[in-house]
Amino acid sequence: MQAIRRPRSGLIAVWERQHPARRIFAGFIVLNLVGWGLLMLPISRQGEGAATWIEALFTAVSAACVTGLTVVDTALYWTPFGQVVILLLIQLGGLGVMVFASLIGLLVLRRLSVGVRLTAAQEAHTGLGDVRRVVRTILAIALVVEGVVAALVAGRFLARGEELRHALWLGAFHAVSSYNNAGFALFSDNLMGFVDDPWILLPLAAATIVGGLGLPVVVALLRLWRTPRRWSMHVWIVVVGTGALLVGGTVAIGLLEWANPGTLGPQSTGTRILESFFHSVQTRTAGFNALDIGQMRPETWLVMDALMLIGGGPAGTAGGIKITTFAVLGAIILAEVRGDPTVTLFGKRLSRAVHREALTVALLAVGVIAVATFAMMLLTELELDRVLFEVISAFGTVGLSTGITASVGTPSQLILVALMFLGRVGTITVATTLALRPRTLAFELPKERPIVG
Repeated sequence: MQAIRRPRSGLIAVWERQHPARRIFAGFIVLNLVGWGLLMLPISRQGEGAATWIEALFTAVSAACVTGLTVVDTALYWTPFGQVVILLLIQLGGLGVMVFASLIGLLVLRRLSVGVRLTAAQEAHTGLGDVRRVVRTILAIALVVEGVVAALVAGRFLARGEELRHALWLGAFHAVSSYNNAGFALFSDNLMGFVDDPWILLPLAAATIVGGLGLPVVVALLRLWRTPRRWSMHVWIVVVGTGALLVGGTVAIGLLEWANPGTLGPQSTGTRILESFFHSVQTRTAGFNALDIGQMRPETWLVMDALMLIGGGPAGTAGGIKITTFAVLGAIILAEVRGDPTVTLFGKRLSRAVHREALTVALLAVGVIAVATFAMMLLTELELDRVLFEVISAFGTVGLSTGITASVGTPSQLILVALMFLGRVGTITVATTLALRPRTLAFELPKERPIVG
């Protein structure tokens, strides 16, 4: 006889009734609060006493939202315990709180409730029936990429004279930070001490690219790399878009900074090409830097603003509005200019729902960036280009900075905290979370066309 299931009550019942977007929102809030509390402990900070509340909060949110902006020196300010906390926040934030929780459920309970599967599916951008397999695949890909990169980087640190245990720790930390597009480094100058070392920079760049492609693309490339004709529109958009942006970013940064005495000017030709490519990768959206960003030309910042805003692929560890959103907007503009009745990409027609989603994401992002930039300019006396760069870097969860993060003051730092959280969770998720309930219309209003343009 089958046992009768009793309805759940209390907090569990309330949790299970929530929309998946609200669960994702709540999960990231909890992760940030736990990280904040752990970094507030005296054991997390070097020297006597504990970190201030804003130092701990900013660092926790930056790590959990895989951004990389810092208000203190990660290498010198935090103890090994604090650095481990940061590493765990990066991994959990990068893989996704709900995806990771689903994995734990699979390992412990061997089953998932429908609510958990819905939430994990929404966060991983996959179908409901594939959650178990997808969760395992996410973890497997992450561990393989991070393991290979950690071994390569640790080996290079050993060759540079580091002690074995420290080299392994450096390799593991930077591998996790790069795959999750976080940009946290255990050196006071980030990676500027390795400006001419491809054995460190290129593995980290490769991990950043793989993490930024997104799970659907990585899985498709692993399975169908010999048969591109079977790739979906999504895979084509991300692969072609990533390649185009990497090449375009490399060329733009290289040309603009080639003779700059504060960045590429003193370097050899090979190092200039390496650094141009490395920073094109990191701008979307990892945040490591091997050059002094504050010494770059304002024109270079503007190029990097665009790259940071676009970001990487969906269902990955990168931020930004995503390559697919940018591609859809471009296709809409092209179709409108050409007078086409439908919008197409790579031989496929886009649904009108996708048009609306792309426009909503882009306009919400622009609106948030504009408001935050205006607010920070009121609160500081900094130039527009530096403030805009910092705001886009925070919203795009990039982590690059012209050097103003620690000096903008607590109110502006709280704005950056909000931007990092919003950029990681996503504007659509936040909007869905804040909405009281889905709207169902019982009637339709008559149509009318305003004059546009």
